[in-house]
Amino acid sequence: DPTCYGNMLPPIEASEAVNEAFAKPTSHGYLPSCGMEEAREAIAKLWSRNGHVLDTKDIILTSGCSHALEMCINGVADPGDNILIPQPGFSVYITLCESLHIEPRYYKLKPEQNWELDLDDLETAINSKTKAVLVNNPSNPCGAVYSAEHLKQIIDICEKHRLIIIADEIYADMVFPGNEFHFMGVLSQKVPILSCGGLAKRYICPGWRIGWIAMHDRMNILKESIQPGLLDLSSRILGPNSVMQAALPKIVANTPQKYFDNIISQIQNNAEISYKVLSTAPGLKPIMPQGAMYMLV
Repeated sequence: DPTCYGNMLPPIEASEAVNEAFAKPTSHGYLPSCGMEEAREAIAKLWSRNGHVLDTKDIILTSGCSHALEMCINGVADPGDNILIPQPGFSVYITLCESLHIEPRYYKLKPEQNWELDLDDLETAINSKTKAVLVNNPSNPCGAVYSAEHLKQIIDICEKHRLIIIADEIYADMVFPGNEFHFMGVLSQKVPILSCGGLAKRYICPGWRIGWIAMHDRMNILKESIQPGLLDLSSRILGPNSVMQAALPKIVANTPQKYFDNIISQIQNNAEISYKVLSTAPGLKPIMPQGAMYMLV
């Protein structure tokens, strides 16, 4: 948690937006379970890139990114099915799958190639019960940032096997200079992408519990069943925190780029110091991260 010791703080503009929202009586009532229109519109605009434009109807707000992931896994697979997840990977993927009686099957990452997916191992792991591949980029816990070419290779495999991609993109744009982040939904022409994100990491506010699912579905594959199913699942908790939803449009509109640049500079500096020190330790082989907040040794 980067915030609990005061090492990093949310942007002042975000705190001001929350205070303003809290003062409005309209911020304290029930909202549509998929999220208030203005907040969904703000996220659609924020995550539209390179001519690929998201609509408000493509966005479902959630109680943090983990909730978004849980909804996606629940929405695409039934008990007895399986989801492919990275190894090493964020441990909550296993928890979410197993709590829904869905098998987590693993594909390996290659440390010698900056933690890229082992594409042969990925394809070998697919069977008749596989419903989706979960891809985390930038990566927790590896700190990897995948190239557009590598992401397209993953998309091609999923197209071949007719699989949905669940993209954990909570660290979107949190990359060190010299690296570039690419949304899988922008790169994919045919494969449906359920992209999961939130404010927690980039805005340094994990306790605020506001996340989202962005549905990239150029071929309308999700329209008949998955999209309505996700909307139904959103009604289980009647939507995320109403105050945070009310503040969301101003948070994403008013936070200056300088804030993000300073956060990345601090994280990169920490990573470089850690890498330098750990590299001198006998028996340890750290791999310099390219983004996110982590380094795997």
